[in-house]
Amino acid sequence: MACRFRISMGLLPAFSRPRCFFFNTRIKWKVTSGSGSLHQYNKGWWHIIDFLKENKRIKKMKASIFHQYQVALKMEKESQVQIPRVKLGSQGLEVSRLGFGCGGLSGIYNAPLSHEEGCSVIKEAFSKGITFFDTSDLYGDDHHNEIMVGKALKQLPRDEVQLATKFGIIRFEGFSFGVKGTPEYVRKCCEASLKRLGVDYIDLYYQHRVDTSVPIEDTMGELKKLVEEGKIKYIGLSEPSVDTIRRAHAVHPITALEMEYSLWTREIEEDIIPLCRELGIGIVAYSPLGRGFFGGKATVESLPTESLLAMHPRFTGDNLEKNKLVYARFEDLARKRGRTPPQLALAWLLHQGEDIIPIPGTTKIKNLENNIGSLALRLTQDDLKEIGDAVPVEEVSGLRDYDVFADYCYKLANTPKK
Repeated sequence: MACRFRISMGLLPAFSRPRCFFFNTRIKWKVTSGSGSLHQYNKGWWHIIDFLKENKRIKKMKASIFHQYQVALKMEKESQVQIPRVKLGSQGLEVSRLGFGCGGLSGIYNAPLSHEEGCSVIKEAFSKGITFFDTSDLYGDDHHNEIMVGKALKQLPRDEVQLATKFGIIRFEGFSFGVKGTPEYVRKCCEASLKRLGVDYIDLYYQHRVDTSVPIEDTMGELKKLVEEGKIKYIGLSEPSVDTIRRAHAVHPITALEMEYSLWTREIEEDIIPLCRELGIGIVAYSPLGRGFFGGKATVESLPTESLLAMHPRFTGDNLEKNKLVYARFEDLARKRGRTPPQLALAWLLHQGEDIIPIPGTTKIKNLENNIGSLALRLTQDDLKEIGDAVPVEEVSGLRDYDVFADYCYKLANTPKK
């Protein structure tokens, strides 16, 4: 008796067309009488058994490919999320619900991109619905970042972009800084930024850090003049104290504060957020992914040699080893929810209130799409508690800022009385 079997297979995956992942496999065989030895008979059945084993592997492969397809489809769908516009503060400024921090394009955490590469990222962000872009006269060597952003703006409709830049931090030799907020310096910086950016006005102009030697009324008085002259539209502060906010707001309404806010930095929940809601001031959250900590395992495991994070307290020594445990727990939660860590971290922040605008930055388009996907998440109060509990702030090890900026944190940013 001889064994003969016939195999008919449906369409296998067409890898050149990623969406064609569905296929079926049918096996038909029959044993017929005829010449042949028992050895040939057994050999024939072993072929069938071998094929059945192989078919199981095909089924596993099919399941794996289908899972990858579902993930890719979800990412594609989320990358097409419509980014809504919201009011930032109560003075009339409207921005995209998610902004874009441009500083990283000029080498804060990685090697700086060329102007051409950076412009491509900015234009891609705009094409996906992000219209709020944040820079500073501090970022990059020789004001690299403002110049880059200015080149990108020339390729975008200016009236559809909300441009924020900052003044006030002076860089010295090496990694050392000072702060200046005199009226003369305010005007000088504004004029220089307008020129580098190639624009007639700046939508939102921040004092990057508060000069504690100059009454805030003097700094704000000059900013108010710039508003009246049409050179800036709205005024912001970064890292001001509660007292400084109230005094500044009395001179001219503050539209927004730029403050560090993320799952592992929540200090402002105690005093700054309640005050801002009382006064109608919006909050722009910088470092919403914890300076890249929630951006992915690569940041936690191996920092680029050129990254400034190598000097950051939370990314060095024992602090980093302790914080890796926090990340592992958070990554596990994100995986269980079928999300990436940055998506879950940004979604948590977005759910803290519509008056809070995160401005994550990236040099990679795939990360940009990933970040935008966070807008598609809908979280309940129980979800928010679970996410927050996964990153207990008391377990985060290390100061939140570089040592050189420790004296300029918001709790110390009081100025002399006028």
